[in-house]
Amino acid sequence: MSRLTLRLPATLHRQWETLAKREQTSLNQYIVYALTRQTAEAYLVPEFSKEAIAQQRAGFDALLQNLGQASTEQLDKVLAQREQTAPERGLNPKLIKRVRRHFPEQYRSAAQQRGAVQTHA
Repeated sequence: MSRLTLRLPATLHRQWETLAKREQTSLNQYIVYALTRQTAEAYLVPEFSKEAIAQQRAGFDALLQNLGQASTEQLDKVLAQREQTAPERGLNPKLIKRVRRHFPEQYRSAAQQRGAVQTHA
């Protein structure tokens, strides 16, 4: 275990002492608990409402319908306009494959869905 020295405002120190006493634990244990909880929350995936998910899905389905009839130039234009994001840490091809195996219908690639749209059109 490592050691860390912190300078805290006196009011925060008193608040943590009060909370630790309420939990019947030491101040050190309470601070470790609070920091662990805060750190864990940073890794949680936010929950979206069913309405937001349905709205996003409808927009995605409309996009797939339009892309199924689009030319290669139009597809390139749409792809050039998409938001660029950095991959999440720990997200690698092996993990993506595992997720897709558990949720095959939800995680088909856009190319596969375009092919399905073109096939059924």
